[in-house]
Parts: sequence; C-alpha cells; structure tokens
Amino acid sequence: MKLLCGLDEAGRGPLAGPVTAGAVILPEDFPLDILNDSKKLSEKKRIAAESIIKEKACWGVGIVDHETIDRLNILQASLYAMRLAFDMMMMKLPEWAKAHNYDGYTVSAMADGTFVPEIHCDEAKCEPKADGRYPQVMAASILAKVERDRIMCEMDKIYPQYGYAQHKGYPTPEHKRICREIGPSEIQRMSFSY
Repeated sequence: MKLLCGLDEAGRGPLAGPVTAGAVILPEDFPLDILNDSKKLSEKKRIAAESIIKEKACWGVGIVDHETIDRLNILQASLYAMRLAFDMMMMKLPEWAKAHNYDGYTVSAMADGTFVPEIHCDEAKCEPKADGRYPQVMAASILAKVERDRIMCEMDKIYPQYGYAQHKGYPTPEHKRICREIGPSEIQRMSFSY
C-alpha cells in the first residue's frame, strides 16, 4: 500500500515568531470536505478541522524558532520544520498503520512549494500550490497554520504592546510602526528588513 504524506509550512513571511510545518497521512475514510488550503478557511473552520485531523490522521508538527530562522535563513528553516514534522509523524506511523490494517506500506511525500525537505521516504516531490490540490497537503497546511497562530496568541500575552494576536507577526504597517517606535520584541526575526 502506498501512503502519501502531505507537507506544508506556515509563517515564512512574518517579521516575528517561529515557522511551523505539518506532515499528514490521511486514512481512506477521512472526511475530505472539511479540508482546503488553510488560507481559504475561517479560523473557526481551521480549528475544527485540526481537531479531526489529529484524531483520525497520522500527523506531526515541526516548530523552528526565530533565532534558528535568523541563523539558517527562512527557506532552510521552513524545510527544517517540514523535516521535524515528518520525523514526528514517522515515529507514530507503525502503530497508526497497524490500527488501520495498512500492511506492507511505503511512504511518499508531497511538499507545497518549489523545494523538498531532506526526508527519508520512498519518493519526495514538491509542487507549487499543492495546498490547493492534495488533501494531505491541505491537512498539513491547516496543522501548521493553527499551531503557529496559537503560538503567536501566546506571545501576545507576553508582549501585548506588539499586537501579535491580531497580525500574528506579519509585516502589517502597525507591526512595523511599533517595532520602529519601541524596538524589536524578544521574538523578532532580526535578519528580516523593517
């Protein structure tokens, strides 16, 4: 049996916080109608879908912090987050596959974008806009987005003056203005231009 793992990241564009990634293999009976590119779903629908993905699918999430992003660059950090997510998922896979009677399986991967992370599987490919074509990548996109938004809402409690709960660290005019006025927060990506 061939199992397809979808890979996607969230948070390449922000000026602050981590980049996150999801890795997901869906079971054959998964309710695909709840999935879409995470950017096309409301926050409420993403959170509801995340719960079902985590209940039914084999999944992993990778988180790479702002300091590592500054050290590696955002592309390499994104690919590293995907690798972490994939490795986490692969640790769960034998037990999950056994529970679903998936014997003698092989794993291939599809990453959203134009680069493939260094992962150990049968075959790994990438495709631009895969998060709008493959349910597994849509699911990975949802996990990555919900995880990152959750982290940034937690960061908002620590650094309330930066408004992270609203803009999630993206380069909005308000976010740039506050950084210029009071300086960067502890989770700012210093290698990004303001």
